[in-house]
Order: sequence, then C-alpha cells, then structure tokens
Amino acid sequence: MRARPFAHPFDDDKLHEECGVFGVSGVADAANFVALGLHALQHRGQEAGGIVSHDATAGFNSARRMGYVRDNFTKASLMETLPGPLAIGHVRYSTTGAKGTTQLRDVQPFFGEFSMGGAAIAHNGNITNADALRRELIGAGSIFQSASDSECIIHLMARSLQRKVPDRMQDALRRVEGAFSIVAMTRTKLIGVRDPLGVRPLVLGRLDGCGWVLSSETCALDIIGAAFVREIEPGEMVVIENGEVASHRPFAPQKPRFCIFEHVYFSRPDSILGGRSVYETRRAIGVELAREAPVEADLVCPVPDSGTPAAIGYSQESGIPYAMGIIRNQYMGRTFIEPTEQIRNMGVRLKLNVNRALIRGKRVVLVDDSVVRGTTSIKIREMVLDAGAAEVHFRIASPPTAWPCFYGVDTPDRDKLLASSMSEEEMCAHLGVDSLRFISLNGLYRATGEAQGRNNASPQHCDACFSGDYPVIPSDRVAQGFCLKAAE
Repeated sequence: MRARPFAHPFDDDKLHEECGVFGVSGVADAANFVALGLHALQHRGQEAGGIVSHDATAGFNSARRMGYVRDNFTKASLMETLPGPLAIGHVRYSTTGAKGTTQLRDVQPFFGEFSMGGAAIAHNGNITNADALRRELIGAGSIFQSASDSECIIHLMARSLQRKVPDRMQDALRRVEGAFSIVAMTRTKLIGVRDPLGVRPLVLGRLDGCGWVLSSETCALDIIGAAFVREIEPGEMVVIENGEVASHRPFAPQKPRFCIFEHVYFSRPDSILGGRSVYETRRAIGVELAREAPVEADLVCPVPDSGTPAAIGYSQESGIPYAMGIIRNQYMGRTFIEPTEQIRNMGVRLKLNVNRALIRGKRVVLVDDSVVRGTTSIKIREMVLDAGAAEVHFRIASPPTAWPCFYGVDTPDRDKLLASSMSEEEMCAHLGVDSLRFISLNGLYRATGEAQGRNNASPQHCDACFSGDYPVIPSDRVAQGFCLKAAE
C-alpha cells in the first residue's frame, strides 16, 4: 500500500478500509445476492465496485462501475447482464495512487483466461512485495492492465505449471507477502483463501440450504438471509463445487495475527469477529477506557458514528450520563458536491453539528475511535466550545496511531501521523483540549477478550499501527527507505 495525499475535505482524519469481498454459489441469479452483499459491505470501500458472474450458456460476464453499489447494481438492466448461479464481487477503496484517481481498469474482480478456462479474483488486503513481483513479471513478459497490486496474483497464476485453477492459485499465493482475503471463481468453483496470519477477515455462510456464501463480514450474510457457518481459518483455502466445501491448507502454519483495528473501527458493529460481537467489543473498550482514564464531567458524548459503542461503555462504567451532543448529517455522502474553498473552510461542520442546548455550560467527554492527523479533532473541539461547553475532554478508543499500515488500510505517511512525533501530553496541547487520553494497548487487548492483555513476546493480533511491530516485513517499503521500529 502506498499512502497518498488526501483530496477530500470531509474524511481527512480517519483511517480508511481498502475493500470488501463477497461471493455466492449455488443459487439462481447469484449476482443479485452479491449486489446485496456488497451493499452491506459498502463501508469498506466507496470508490467503486464490480461483479463477475458465470452462466453455463452465457459464460463469464462482468460489470465494473465507479461509485456506490446502490447507484449502479440496483438497475435491472445491468443485473440482467450478469446471469448464472455463481458470482463474486468487490467494493474498493484504493490504496495505490492519489485519492480520487481510481480508474475503471483498477476496479475488481479481475478476470483472466487460462488454458484450462477462465477465472476471476477479488482481493481484500495488500501485497507488500507487489513492486518486486511486478518488476519480475514485466521483465518476464507480463503485460499489466491496472495499477492494483492484486493483478500480480492473476499473472502469477498464469505462469504456474499446475493444471487446475486452485492449484495455480496456491502456487501464486506462495509467492505473495502481506495480507490477503480472497474470493475467486472458475466456471464451476467458488474459492476463498486467507493468508497464513489471517490479517483480514473472511467468513463462510449457507444460503437456503443449497447455496454457499463467502464474505468479508457476517453483516453481509444477514442482508441476504444467509446463516453464518464459520470463519475461514488463517492459511486455509476452501473450494466450493457442486454444493460441497473442501478445505485445503496450502501454507505452512503460523500463529494468527488478525487486525485488531477491525474490532475498533473497520467492521460494522453488527458483525461477529472471532466469535465476538463487534458492538460488544467496542462497548468493552469504553469500559476499559473509563477505568484507565476517569475524569469529572457532566456528559459523555460520542463522535458519531464510530465512537458510539465506546461512549456507551464509558458512560456505563463511569456513571456519567450518555448524551448525543454531536449529531451527524446522515444524508451527506462522501461525494456531496465539488468542494470550493469556502466549503473546504466549513470542513467538518458539513458532516457534524453540535447539540447546543444540550452541552451549553457542561463539562463534556468526547469519545472517538482514533486520532490520525488531529485535524478533525481540532475542528470538533472548536465546535463544542463555540456551542458553550465549559470543558472538553477527549477519550480515544484506540492507542495512539503512530505507524502506517501496509496490509490493506489507507494511512498517511508516518510523518503525517500526530502520534509519531508527539507524546500524549503534547497532543493534548496541540488539540487544545482540557484532557486527552488513549486506551492502552493492554486495555484494548482486554476489551477484545484477552484477559491478560497483550502477549509482548508473541502478540495475538496485528497491532502494527500502534506498536510498530510488523508481522510481515513490508519489503517494498523497506527497499524505498522505510525504517522499521527495530531498526530505529
């Protein structure tokens, strides 16, 4: 993943997901179910989406569009071009190039014709050795059609000497470093794979007793009425054909390192991760935060919407009343209008508004999921004080984000991360609030169900954005001069 300059004035202080994947096999008009699943996964990527389907008569068909699923894949005229009982889809938030420069050629799923037939692939995550692989493949004659690192997998599959597509995929993925949850398809097979560390999520569902579903999150199973069966295990490949699921283990076993920030922010609160409710984990984060960072105040208010469960937990544990002190404009999409300089100056006020009558004269605890650059936090503090709050205290439901992610999450370069150069006290002064506290890394682990906190000798999760402990060396970035924590 390459961090990129931010060009949009409304979401400039959050980490952004890269994408979501969804696949369905064994039901009529599978693409319609995929479209519904992608709609439920829209929070994981809002720049573009795509679907590939297969029908015995019509063969492979694909549709890739810029923008929201609801604006494209709800049109009957488009969905009629995607017949068949087998389909996969993808929603994209790019991490390559500058934001807003996503081109249609970069939109997944990618499709390739091989000697044994066609195959399509959709990828959630990031290949950390993609630059080296791309140079090698181009040098050997491969011609790339996109800027996406995921296309490397298709080219590696094409060069494999194996006869079957699943075997070719195993060959390809053994060359790949980083994080990947993949859904893929041939004419007859639906395939799901997670990398050996299981950094990104992937689950298996059952639909109407005859169909099978692969999804980034369980919330997308709910929208189509599918039953959650289980998570795809780290390092596992499942191949679904003729209504049967076969499990394979193509990689050497490793200790899992699931992304802990999925619990904090990325996944929807109505999803289940590792057998735990995401909502309940976020509420537990608020409880831990109240224990670690108490403060005398009159109200606990979430920064909507991602701070809401943690704010509820903080209120319950502290006894300070919970209140909706900030209201989110639910109808302002990420595209809205072309921002003029005047609108840029309005900034976060277009998205959030303070409930003045509620907070006037009150000491307010604002609970948010993270602080990245700090720009939005400053604007929110100004809004709350302008509305008459007596004090503003920030409580953050994650540790300080001091390191960039290289596993499929869009983050700024390290020097743009506030916590990379400031202590908690310095950040408090920079933001201009009465107090600022982050949950500790151990507290975050306790909230996710690890009663003893983080095992520093062998961490249970990928928490590199907080700790600088990268479970997979980002070889492309190291080659470009990025200094790992151990080398500093």
